[in-house]
Amino acid sequence: MSDAGSGTLPRPRVAQLSAEVVDSNPYSRLMALQRMGIVSNYEDIRSVSIAIVGVGGVGSVAAEMLVRCGVGKLILFDYDTVELANMNRLFYRPDQSGMSKVEASKRTLEAINPDTEIECHNYNITSLDHYEHFLGRVAAGGLPAPATDTVATKAVPITLVLSCVDNYEARMAVNRACNALDQPWMESGVSENAVSGHIQLILPGRTACFECSPPLIVESGVSESTLKRAGVCAASLPTTMSLVASILIQNVLKYTLGFGTVSYYLGYNALADFFPQWAMRRNPVCGSRVCRALQQKHAAWVHPEDAAAAAKAAQATESVGAVVGAKDDEWGLEIVGAGDAGTVAAAAAAATDPSAAAAAGTSAKTGRGLLFEHEPSAPADASRAACNGHDDGGDGETVEELQAMLASLMGGGGKHA
Repeated sequence: MSDAGSGTLPRPRVAQLSAEVVDSNPYSRLMALQRMGIVSNYEDIRSVSIAIVGVGGVGSVAAEMLVRCGVGKLILFDYDTVELANMNRLFYRPDQSGMSKVEASKRTLEAINPDTEIECHNYNITSLDHYEHFLGRVAAGGLPAPATDTVATKAVPITLVLSCVDNYEARMAVNRACNALDQPWMESGVSENAVSGHIQLILPGRTACFECSPPLIVESGVSESTLKRAGVCAASLPTTMSLVASILIQNVLKYTLGFGTVSYYLGYNALADFFPQWAMRRNPVCGSRVCRALQQKHAAWVHPEDAAAAAKAAQATESVGAVVGAKDDEWGLEIVGAGDAGTVAAAAAAATDPSAAAAAGTSAKTGRGLLFEHEPSAPADASRAACNGHDDGGDGETVEELQAMLASLMGGGGKHA
C-alpha cells in the first residue's frame, strides 16, 4: 500500500495526455473539456509553469488543484513548518507536523501526480539574498521548449506567479520582483476574521500593481509587527481558504488555457455570499517608479472592459445609423452628416431664431438636426395673428373696418331668412 508521505510513486508517469475514456486514465475527465469545446487544447497545461509563494491555507490547496489538473511544473516558496495548529485547514496531515511546508507539500503532490515537476525552496523571499534567488527562479524557472539539433534549450520565465502569503511585506516583495521582470502574477488573500477573501490578476504596467492601490497599512508605512499581540491569532476556516483557492486556480486555468473571462479582481464575502468585481485600472501616479515606466511601455494596451464597452457603443451607433439612414425609411428621416456643416448650422440657428427658421425652411419647434423635406405651410399661430389684425405686413382690412362693414350690412336690411 502506497503512502503519500513515503515518496513512492503510486502510478507510472504519463508521457502524453489521452482522451481515452477508461478507468485507468487519470486525464480522461480533464481531456473531456476539449471534446466539449471549453478549451481548444488541454494538453497545453503540460507546458504551464507556476510559482507559488506561500503554501499555507490557500497556497497548499491551490498547489494540489494545479497538480490534479496536470500542470507541467510547480515551484514552491515558503519558510514555515507544518504545525498541529494548521490541521483546521485542508491538505496537511498530523503526521507531517514539524516538516517544512515545502517538503511536506512536495511529497504529497508527487504522490498525487508524478507527472508534475516539483521544485521547492525553503526560505523567506523578503530577505536580501533570498530575494535575488527568487527573482532568478521567476525569470528562468519555466519549462523550456525541447532542444533540437539546431536550437539549444534556453531558460524561460515562469508562466504565472501566485502570491498566497499572509503579510504585506511578502506581497510587496512579489510585486517588486514581478514589476522588475514584467511578469504577470495573481495575488490572493483571506481576511483575519476568515469570512472574506479575494483574488487579483496583475499585469505590470497594464492593470493596477499592488502599489497602485495599496492597503492602508502599506500606505501609512506602519510596521506589521506592531499590530501583532501575544496570545492572539487570526481566525481560519477551511471553507473560506479552499473557496479562495478554487476561484484563484479557476482563473489561472482560464488565463493559461485561454477560455472564459479572467477576473481582474474578484472578492468573496461569506456572510452575504457576495462576489464583488473591479477592473483594477493602473494608477498613473503609482508610488513605484518601475510601474510608471511599465505604464509608458504598455500605453497602447486597452483594458478588456473598455474595449468591450467601445465595441458595444460602436455597434449601437452603427445599428442606429443603418435603421435611421435607410433609403426606404417610411418616415423619410435621414441623419445629417458631419460634412453638411452649413445645413447643420442653419438647423441649429433655426432652433432658437424664428427668422433663421424661415430662411432654413423649418421652424423653431423643429428638433436640432432635423429639416423639412418639403416647404412647410404657414404656422397656425401666424394665421390666427393675421385674423386678429396683428399681422403688420398684410394689406387687408383692420378689425375696426371689418366691424363697420358688418354694422352697415346689418342696418341696411341685409338680414337673411
